[in-house]
Amino acid sequence: MSNVSVSSARSGLTRRQRNALWTSLRMLVCLPFVLLIMVPLLYTFMMSVLPADELYYRLWPSHFDFTSYLLVFTKTKIPRHIINSFVVAGSVTILQMITCSMAAFSFSFLNFKGRNVVFMCILATMMVPWEATIISNYLTVAKWNWLDTYHVLILPYGCSAMGIFLMRQHYLTFAKELHEAARLDGCNNWRFLATIVVPLSRPALGALGAYIFLQQWNNYLWPLLVTSTDNVRTVQIGVASMYDIDSEQINLMMSAVIICLVPSLSIFVFMQKNLINGLMAGAVKG
Repeated sequence: MSNVSVSSARSGLTRRQRNALWTSLRMLVCLPFVLLIMVPLLYTFMMSVLPADELYYRLWPSHFDFTSYLLVFTKTKIPRHIINSFVVAGSVTILQMITCSMAAFSFSFLNFKGRNVVFMCILATMMVPWEATIISNYLTVAKWNWLDTYHVLILPYGCSAMGIFLMRQHYLTFAKELHEAARLDGCNNWRFLATIVVPLSRPALGALGAYIFLQQWNNYLWPLLVTSTDNVRTVQIGVASMYDIDSEQINLMMSAVIICLVPSLSIFVFMQKNLINGLMAGAVKG
């Protein structure tokens, strides 16, 4: 204790001042990276509000023109694509939160023969890239006449190894005595999962839900392959279809990109704490 006091006296800084100085230095180091990340977003926004006659030779508009944003909602199919993306991403998120929670519960609280082997096999599927199975998946859903429907965009993503792993790691932090006490009181597994485990796992479920929603919102290849009409196509396909060599359409496409980014940025900004807490909840067992 005396050594700490002597070193503090020699440095002339209190602990609070040293912490503030260290925080300022970290922010100063991170600032260039923040600017590097923000430059493409700022450029996209500036391109979206540039008047048509100022494209390609001005970076800062003489006046902000938001007409392109109005045209996105009135002259394009983007509103329909946004609705489709919310339907698909929301449905997949709810479905995976249910299926991954139940599967993780089985691997955490239930003892059955071959439990660890089955779990390792599920984890092994994470090493197989989605692109390696996309052709076989397409032929399967085409044979079932699922093409250009909502369920071809939702059901193939009904469960994921990542979600099972994340929820299992969180469930392992629960005391085994909690499950044993519930069984002694006559609580079956379904009731224990629904009334005890799930309410206590809200941070992990929130992190899983945000991760799945962002993944599905930004999904591009599979919706492009299995859809052919605007009735079910998602917003990523809609934005890509707006690309045109005509310079008059560039600001319209950039406006659609900004609109498409709003849900993703909103989830990251407002759920950042839940994402971090949920992902760290199962990092330490005990």
